[in-house]
Amino acid sequence: MGRKELFDEATEIEAVDGEVELDGPDGVDVALTPEAAEETADRMFRASAEAAGQRKLKSEPDRPA
Repeated sequence: MGRKELFDEATEIEAVDGEVELDGPDGVDVALTPEAAEETADRMFRASAEAAGQRKLKSEPDRPA
């Protein structure tokens, strides 16, 4: 599998009739239960923190880990 396309715009998210709707780049258009949305948000938070750390380490290659 090749590298995924990288977007720099955030997904629009709103609550509609007890569901969480996501409308994002490249045609992303999904609805989640509140429980699935909460778990997704938790996973995104953890992954975003990890990715930010990776980016910082990559930009400072000579810094000891």
